[in-house]
Amino acid sequence: MMEPVKIKVLIADDHKLFRAGLIKMLGAYSDIVIAGEAENGKDLFDKYFELMPDVVLTDISMPQSSGTDAAREIKKRDKSARILFLSMYYSEEYIYSGLIMGASGLVNKNIMEEELVEAIRKVYSGVRYFGKNYTEDMLAEIILKYDSIYMKNIVIKKPDLTKRELEVLSLIGEGCTSAEISNKLFIDVRTVDAHRSNIIHKLNLKSLSELIKYAIQYNMSLGN
Repeated sequence: MMEPVKIKVLIADDHKLFRAGLIKMLGAYSDIVIAGEAENGKDLFDKYFELMPDVVLTDISMPQSSGTDAAREIKKRDKSARILFLSMYYSEEYIYSGLIMGASGLVNKNIMEEELVEAIRKVYSGVRYFGKNYTEDMLAEIILKYDSIYMKNIVIKKPDLTKRELEVLSLIGEGCTSAEISNKLFIDVRTVDAHRSNIIHKLNLKSLSELIKYAIQYNMSLGN
């Protein structure tokens, strides 16, 4: 009798309680094995090549190299790596960012348990998962749409911002909320919001939506 398939999952998130919850929840499924856990991007990179998991389930924003930075480095060395991102933000811009990075999927942190398990199983089987409503044709359309936007306006020069504003900008591009940025940079939420307002003013942006798009674009330019 053949042994049932076991999907080895490496979980990465800098919040220990959230990570523990994922491990407990996913460990209850007979076809999923928790291969290991990581608390930051550097740890994720090291653990990946130590454990060689089938699927990486990682937060986008983490200290000591973000989840996206770690994913880029992993994909450079192992193009077959299956990486499924978790994010507080979920929009076409973030889907596009994940697609061009070679990620296998992106799901919102508010996802239901059943859908998360489905996403892991699909990614393991070689199918990209960016939500129930996104077919491969729709994903191709997103790439075409945002290629035409970003490739025309790609950020090459570093914007004229302070070091702290650049840190805030980069974290916004990784999908961090003001509260998460506050925790990562050890500054008050009101200070984060003040930096955000200053960035919008300095870059002559009109809304938070434009700021998020610019921040993703800025992070993409750093990875080129």
